[in-house]
Amino acid sequence: MMSKFNIDKESDITDEIFFKNRRKIIAASLSAPLMLGLKNIHADNQSFLFTKDLKYSTNEETNTYKQITSYNNFYELGTGKRDPMINSKKLITKDWTLTIDGEVENKITFGMDDLIKKFPLEERIYRLRCVEAWSMVIPWIGFELNKIINYVKPTANAKYVAFESILDRENLPGQKRNILNWPYREGLTMFEAIHPLTILSVGLYGKVLPNQNGSPVRLIVPWKYGFKSIKSIVKISFVKDIPICTWNEETPSEYGFFSNVNPNVSHPRWSQKRERRIGEFRKRDTTLFNGYGEFVSHLYSDIDLTKNF
Repeated sequence: MMSKFNIDKESDITDEIFFKNRRKIIAASLSAPLMLGLKNIHADNQSFLFTKDLKYSTNEETNTYKQITSYNNFYELGTGKRDPMINSKKLITKDWTLTIDGEVENKITFGMDDLIKKFPLEERIYRLRCVEAWSMVIPWIGFELNKIINYVKPTANAKYVAFESILDRENLPGQKRNILNWPYREGLTMFEAIHPLTILSVGLYGKVLPNQNGSPVRLIVPWKYGFKSIKSIVKISFVKDIPICTWNEETPSEYGFFSNVNPNVSHPRWSQKRERRIGEFRKRDTTLFNGYGEFVSHLYSDIDLTKNF
């Protein structure tokens, strides 16, 4: 049973108190942008300038910064839940670039500074549901993926979006072994990619993403199981055919292409009807699409999700 982590540093306490009360602060300021300084996005604990989303963010209590950054799946940094935090410095993010290619009119490679300057940031407080039946609530900082999609102008041939993570066998301990077919890959349909819930995240709790959480840029698709939200992305490609998705390629009987959160479709080795929110003792019921059904259920109206999971 996972217990609540203690907050060790005063800075963690300050950040959490600020975020727990930010709704009152924002309401008092008539929904003005929440502004935090931004100088060098590669600096540790650097803060961002961002606005707050009011439409899609949940009002649920967020997990603590300590919990979010200490309990992760990121096999490139190790298979244990605390391995990504322990090995975080082995992920080298300096001079990171994100390449956009494939069936688009405007192929481009962004540096991280250029990416963040190009697309204004906002806070999205989302539920995260892991396929392993645990969950969190996380205040991500990022922007809708459709902003990039509109910028690069996909052609009519682009039916899917493929994502590729970093490959660095020299430095990343998990990639020194063939745990998976590296690099990690994921994919979405174009309809899923352009949905306003789908974001690219560059931060959480107002700060730059910690390495263990997928720095410097990762995907967030809140109605899908967490492994679909690929970390440390280096390339996004617009393609005609269904792209390779690492866990689907590894074990297709357990991990489907869509991998929407669905309490009615059990994993072959455990039920998906209930989940354990990190920091809580009792389990809670899992909801279809992780509670985002009002926004996304129409995407799958013609699909049997018990077969096409």
